[in-house]
Amino acid sequence: MAELLGYSRVPDQLVHTRVLPERTARFSVWPESLPAQFRDAVGSTGVEQPFAHQVAAAQLALAGEHVVLATGTASGKSLAYHMPVATTLADGISTALYLAPTKALSADQLASWQYLADHGVNWLRPAPYDGDTDPQSRAWAREHANVLVTNPDMLHVGILPNHSAWSKFFRHLKYVIVDEAHTYRGVFGSHVAVVLTRLRRICAHLGNTELIFFGASATSSAPAESFSALIGAPARSVEEDTSGHGEVVVGFWESEFSGATGEHNAPLRRSLMATGADMLTDLAVNSIRSVAFIRSRRGAEAMAQIVKRQLAEVDPSLVGRAAAYRAGLLPEERREVEDQLNNGKLLAVSTTPALELGIDIAGLDGVVVAGWPGTRASFFQQLGRAGRAGQRSIALYVAGDDPMDTYLVHHPQAVFDLAVEDNVIDPQNPHILSAHLCAAAAELPLQPSDLGVFGDADHVRDIVEELTSTGYLRRRPAGWYWTHEQHAAGMISLRDAGGGPMQIIDGETGAILGSIGAEQAHSQTHPGAVYVHQGRTWVVEDLDEDHSTVVVLRAEPEYYTQARDVTDVEILGEDARIYSEPDKLAWVHGPVKVTNQVVSYQRKEVSSGKVIDEQPLELAARELYTQGVWFTAPSQQFITAGLTTDRLPGALHAAEHAMIGMMPLVASNDRWDIGGVSLVLHPDTEAPTVFVYDGHPGGVGFATRGFSQASTWITATMHAIENCACTDGCPSCVQSPKCGNRNSPLDKAGAVVVLNYVAEALTRAVSVPPETQP
Repeated sequence: MAELLGYSRVPDQLVHTRVLPERTARFSVWPESLPAQFRDAVGSTGVEQPFAHQVAAAQLALAGEHVVLATGTASGKSLAYHMPVATTLADGISTALYLAPTKALSADQLASWQYLADHGVNWLRPAPYDGDTDPQSRAWAREHANVLVTNPDMLHVGILPNHSAWSKFFRHLKYVIVDEAHTYRGVFGSHVAVVLTRLRRICAHLGNTELIFFGASATSSAPAESFSALIGAPARSVEEDTSGHGEVVVGFWESEFSGATGEHNAPLRRSLMATGADMLTDLAVNSIRSVAFIRSRRGAEAMAQIVKRQLAEVDPSLVGRAAAYRAGLLPEERREVEDQLNNGKLLAVSTTPALELGIDIAGLDGVVVAGWPGTRASFFQQLGRAGRAGQRSIALYVAGDDPMDTYLVHHPQAVFDLAVEDNVIDPQNPHILSAHLCAAAAELPLQPSDLGVFGDADHVRDIVEELTSTGYLRRRPAGWYWTHEQHAAGMISLRDAGGGPMQIIDGETGAILGSIGAEQAHSQTHPGAVYVHQGRTWVVEDLDEDHSTVVVLRAEPEYYTQARDVTDVEILGEDARIYSEPDKLAWVHGPVKVTNQVVSYQRKEVSSGKVIDEQPLELAARELYTQGVWFTAPSQQFITAGLTTDRLPGALHAAEHAMIGMMPLVASNDRWDIGGVSLVLHPDTEAPTVFVYDGHPGGVGFATRGFSQASTWITATMHAIENCACTDGCPSCVQSPKCGNRNSPLDKAGAVVVLNYVAEALTRAVSVPPETQP
């Protein structure tokens, strides 16, 4: 591994290696009911026998049970659901609905369904139905398709509201395939859960109460429970992976300090983009066809730029074999990258998690994971992209400047030896549920009997009565009706907490370059922000929220931008509280009001991350009613633990930053899904208090999970800070890229004191009644 990366000896940055051993496949026999034409079609691809797990899952579905197949990447989950669909649809009447979280995966799966139809399984009539489908093809799909390939967004906004045009399809719908089910978490998963409830309700209205849900998922600790929560019905799971896989050599890499300094002269590690680009370049030069995963669109584009520049210096013939892949590209751009990666024309691709999912790309020999992807499930999905054909492969995890990365790169057992986390969703979130109840009422008037379909009947009734009192619904003898002219479903974005997508427009040509969710617009496309698209850069000229547009102008700045915000938190109540009497520590969970405003942005050097300057912004404040978790204790307790009064603000602030960075260890969230605030004297508690809150209206379970996993969360956060090699704090431990106070004051050593005090107090804490008045 070191030699491939250009080192004559094992470098200090390579802090851990692990060999994932080769796994021998275990096969089974085809189900007796499977049509011979299907076996022949699959056999023409080289598959002679199914894996045992494929048959086990198929048999459960054929027996009429909801099932989730939770096995690794390249374990053949597609074949597992192809079997029951092909068997049942041979009756010439039944239909199947396939749902994918990304357009790329939909396109890949459409091709696999079409292959079966073209090679003897001629009763299958697959058709796409998404935002890229032309009107003529949509009409054909409605009239003729019996396998509809789409995504939850289109089901939600384009199909369910027009269910009368799909009545024949829904009346005979037998299977709903939910691919990559582990990706349905947080806000997106909560929305999709209610969309699936709306689907079941419409089918029941047409007399179809026998839908079978088949989930395909990455490995997780409780796949049956997670999938059951998603579909609203009990499900069985198949978890033993009987597929074969080549040996994978995994390296954990912690980049060296670059010599550059950031805020308050904190040392900066070499950037993820630069380090990941070096590795991708080295792998390409050695003819190792690889992908590098990085979390952001901007990071994927920037990494591709660096790789191309480096390849031009080493071997100019390779420049055209590197590219970026991310969400937001135009359809034809996505398909071109997919095709060229599949046929071998591309040798190095930097990508967002869009390529993490089950797109069938053969022959990849290497994977670079630049920054922790958020969950163990995603990590192993990304690793699984290499070695899909059974060959030996290489994988590199590059830790970023982040507390979670710092902890994991030094605690590989937390990656390899713990169960993969289960998903966190909350379809009963009133902000999410109320919007979908409006959409459901627009589809079919809500009946009293529907209330229990959408969850706890009393909870749902309260929401319906609130919607009625505010004029969104009207009660009539036949039920509750949607009263507005607006398209109810069109007012809901499944993937954003705020409004729908905003179009990003080239101000010179008028061309649409891409889109961004309204909730991210203030932080990512504010005036002056750098926007990157397919290796080219623009600077935002105007953010027009009234018309949902962002105007950008072509530019080539030598910097990237990062927004800053300020936040206040007000406690609205308490749902749960534990308290340690000897330590006077309260650990609390409950509703909070968060007021947030993006106030400025920093320009930073691409190569080093060094701050060039900071520019003010004038954007409106936003209010968020959500769920939070917090701890509070009298100042004297922290003084007794070893702090002084002047160090307490920095210690609390540093602890808050690190807790935000480490929450993904206990809740399957993105760091940017949550926020935090710390105060030495909070007006509601009248004492030092540290808050962490869900960044979505109503909360989606992250704060709840943090509350229940208090000891694990706090202890791991403390260890992450202790493991960081810096002296006074840096982005790898206690500095935050989105801190509205410019990461000041921060006290790294003081944070360890605070967290140690909290961890010890939690061992003595007991549950007590919540306080009704904060």
